[in-house]
Amino acid sequence: MSLYEIAFSGQLLPGARLEQVEANLSKLFQADAQRIAQLFSGRRIVIKQNLDFAAVEKYRQAMERAGAQVEVRPMPVDVEEIELAPPPVEAAPAPSESAAAPQSLKVAPRDEYMAAFVDVEAPDFGIAPVGADLQYSRTPVQTPALDLSQFSLAPLGSDMSERRRATDLPAPDTSHLKLVD
Repeated sequence: MSLYEIAFSGQLLPGARLEQVEANLSKLFQADAQRIAQLFSGRRIVIKQNLDFAAVEKYRQAMERAGAQVEVRPMPVDVEEIELAPPPVEAAPAPSESAAAPQSLKVAPRDEYMAAFVDVEAPDFGIAPVGADLQYSRTPVQTPALDLSQFSLAPLGSDMSERRRATDLPAPDTSHLKLVD
């Protein structure tokens, strides 16, 4: 079975406007403007790979309806890679409830890039069985005994603003005073 990849280099179809294509791709990929701007950087960006012909055609048609000119290429099939491919890693059994710390799992590298991480030990948290409770049970917290008898509530309609300051009082009436030389 042949597999394909679909890539975009920022090229527009004839007659398409950049603003409209950006808006269409934003809707299509449900992405923000920053991610869409990365698509128009001029670099070749692989949108999706390892697709069969029917799936890559759906992507191509959707992108072309949006106004973007895409490139579809068959994925290279390396005979040596198929023969030398490591056997798939078996799924780890679900951790038992008595296990305190997760176990480490070594995975065979899938390519040259991942071969650099062959000596890295990562915890294997596994997958919980269907219907398992994923939260730890919590012990009920005892509410503290507080004496709130010294507090009271203001009557309905009371003014609950700050206490008035001395500067908020009206100025005293000094009209009856006179200054004598």
